[in-house]
Amino acid sequence: MRVDLNSDLGESWGTYELGADADMLSIVSSANVACGFHAGDPDVMRQTVIRARDGGVGIGAHPGYLDLWGFGRRKIAGDSLEEIEKQIAYQIGALMGVAALEGTKVTHVKTHGALGNLVAEDDGVAGAVARAVKSVDPD
Repeated sequence: MRVDLNSDLGESWGTYELGADADMLSIVSSANVACGFHAGDPDVMRQTVIRARDGGVGIGAHPGYLDLWGFGRRKIAGDSLEEIEKQIAYQIGALMGVAALEGTKVTHVKTHGALGNLVAEDDGVAGAVARAVKSVDPD
């Protein structure tokens, strides 16, 4: 039996450095990389992808609500299912592009914060996320 040790990483952005990503990447088998809406930016995403790839760590997208100020922990009222689907596809696609740039692939998706909690409770939101994932990678 194999246990997947997983962590949310790549949550620094701009001049804000958060977490001990290098240390975590030395012990986890998969990482959920922030995709820029709740945290992360293209440079942090790329650095995290490179470190994960080089360490043999699975790379996953970690999309959330567009909520940098609240770190994705606030439910964004008024977002339609169509809007959620579009935002999730955008974030996953961004990380897939960065991963492709570094010769690797995104292997999973784990929603972040308030959106992740809502996915567990609301079939409509869960369906919107599933459709977004399928739209960017049907496999």
